Amino acid sequence: QVQLVESGGGLVQAGGSLRLSCAASGRTFSNYVMGWFRQAPGKEREFVASITPSGGFTYYADSEKGRFTISRDNAKNTAYLQMNNVKPEDTAVYYCAADSTLITQTLPGRWNYWGQGTQVTVSS
Repeated sequence: QVQLVESGGGLVQAGGSLRLSCAASGRTFSNYVMGWFRQAPGKEREFVASITPSGGFTYYADSEKGRFTISRDNAKNTAYLQMNNVKPEDTAVYYCAADSTLITQTLPGRWNYWGQGTQVTVSS
């Protein structure tokens, strides 16, 4: 089992920045691919970004390329999502996830471990 706890969400103005954190506990963090997903009201959960266990490779949804950066610190058992130049359409609950999967796995149902989510609200 892996337990995940997100933090860092909040209210930010359009064009601003925010960094989300995902603290992991339980099984060895460095064994897992880490991912970030988001879910806006009335919409399905969607893939945002993922990173390999070593942190050497990353993968992004097209809409976030160039604005969001996923990273991880295995010594701190923490993954991050740096969000720059945020837009109102980025408003959603952001979830981190972990699994032994490919970083190109974008289907939420294929990820086993989830955090409780953190709300990000972008005002225009």
